[in-house]
Amino acid sequence: KTGCRNPLNFCQNEYKDSFAMFLVALSFAYFAKALSGSYMKSTITQLERRFDIPSYLIGVIDGSFEIGNLLVIAFVSYFGAKLHRPKIIAVGCVLMSIGTFIIALPHFIIGRKGETVLQNGESNLSMWIYVLLGNVLRGIGETPVQPLGISYIDDFASEENAALYVGCVQTISVVGPVFGYLLGSLCAKIYVDIGFVKMETISITPADARWVGAWWLGYLIAGVITLLSAIPFWFLPRSLPISGPQNVCYVSSTDFIPTLRTLLGHPVYLIYLCVTIIQLNSLIGMVTYKPKYIEQHFRQSASKANFLMGVINIPAVALGMFSGGLLMKRLKLNIMGAARFAFGTSLIGYILSLFFFAMSCENAKVAGVTLNYNSLEGISYDKHSVFTTCNSGCYCSATEWDPVCGENGITYVSPCLAGCTSSVGSGKNTVFSNCSCIGVDGNFTASTGQCPNKDDCDRMFPYFLALSVKRVLSFTTDICQLYFDICCLYGPENACVGSSASLCFESTAGIPAPIYFGAIIDTTCLKWGQKRCGGMGACRIYNTTAYRYSHMHLFMPHMSLYLTLKKKNSIEKNRQMHIVKY
Repeated sequence: KTGCRNPLNFCQNEYKDSFAMFLVALSFAYFAKALSGSYMKSTITQLERRFDIPSYLIGVIDGSFEIGNLLVIAFVSYFGAKLHRPKIIAVGCVLMSIGTFIIALPHFIIGRKGETVLQNGESNLSMWIYVLLGNVLRGIGETPVQPLGISYIDDFASEENAALYVGCVQTISVVGPVFGYLLGSLCAKIYVDIGFVKMETISITPADARWVGAWWLGYLIAGVITLLSAIPFWFLPRSLPISGPQNVCYVSSTDFIPTLRTLLGHPVYLIYLCVTIIQLNSLIGMVTYKPKYIEQHFRQSASKANFLMGVINIPAVALGMFSGGLLMKRLKLNIMGAARFAFGTSLIGYILSLFFFAMSCENAKVAGVTLNYNSLEGISYDKHSVFTTCNSGCYCSATEWDPVCGENGITYVSPCLAGCTSSVGSGKNTVFSNCSCIGVDGNFTASTGQCPNKDDCDRMFPYFLALSVKRVLSFTTDICQLYFDICCLYGPENACVGSSASLCFESTAGIPAPIYFGAIIDTTCLKWGQKRCGGMGACRIYNTTAYRYSHMHLFMPHMSLYLTLKKKNSIEKNRQMHIVKY
């Protein structure tokens, strides 16, 4: 009726409108998935405290996202291009949204902090399972968005514009984590039971190790945004008019295994995969636990740690990726030059990382934990007893964590263990008196919360932030690595199989890293919290020296790229055979 005579019965203006709509929708989907993923990272300490679980269990929850990826990656790789790609992406966005809502569900089941709607302690202990299952569903939903979205652009965009469109979409995905961490910063300031309790009755502050922010609120916001991102894809066509030759990424089931075997026998590609796995372990560990490191080592609030991640670290990543591409273009680097450039920047980053070891912050002075009651002068990590003569008649609990700050500048695990016998005021303004363990005469007072005592931390923290920007150097190598990937994966069969294999290896790297990094962090705990129904809860205070040394290898770049220099002849040959359109 419209007089359109092209093969797919689309007029040119209809094609442009549909393709532009797809680009906008895909960019928004990238933004939504990046926002929810980064918000998940920003809430790890809130989840630890809310569900009283150690860091390694948080690692299991975080790694469950990649488990969701692996569950459907084979289906997406093999059948995705044959089906209605926009609608599959829409289904993926809906699943991500449902998973995000499921993560927030425990808050409404448990009820207020310290209470439970179910009135059942055992059910309360297992509420973190909902978070894990929701994250698995998020991983399943996220899987088709990138490969099917990029392949749709690659199939129906002109050759000269395809790379530009992909670059624009990827740029939007970098903006998502900034807003995700800023949302995490905002929600961490708000008390978990906001609207149900009077804030003047709350005796803790956001800097307290027991503070839990409104972690559930951010998941509801992220879930709504992700759900909205699914709407445009339902109205997009399965295919568009093809301008020029079409590069279809399709490999039959009989050719997949032989092609994969040949590809893994390629020495450069195998080295590239190993480097990618090692670097992803480092990156995922850093992104997952760096806010926690800032909180524990430099005694910053969760809100401030997330804010700094959003405004400093994530933009540094984006700047590094952009700088790498710009330098490669300006310097006109070939594959050999790219390898040398990657090695040089990795070496500089490695040397700069060594300075992190010198950025120490003295541990908090806590009687019976880092200090001996009989000698309150020097920090000691020997096993101390919280019981002594001054509190022996108080019948205190050794597992309780309700810290108070004495007039002598020492933190005590609880008012009882400080020997206090009376108090005045309420909430944050409570003052304990007649504390027999504070001072020589035992007549000193104590206030709620830990003593600040972080002058050395405040002096060192700006240098830590400045050195953290070295991530720019680390991410300048990303474009170089992509260049290596392109040179190894020449031909449509290798590109399809290699992309699937790379995604599987990357997902596999993302599963163990948060778990073993969390387990290492747990070994540095000095004082564990106690669950109401018994058992070990979340850690309250860490050995900051041991934490720093165990955590620093997260920031170490890896220089295995140097090995690719030995493969000059094969790389250059492969480069000449590479598909121009890619």
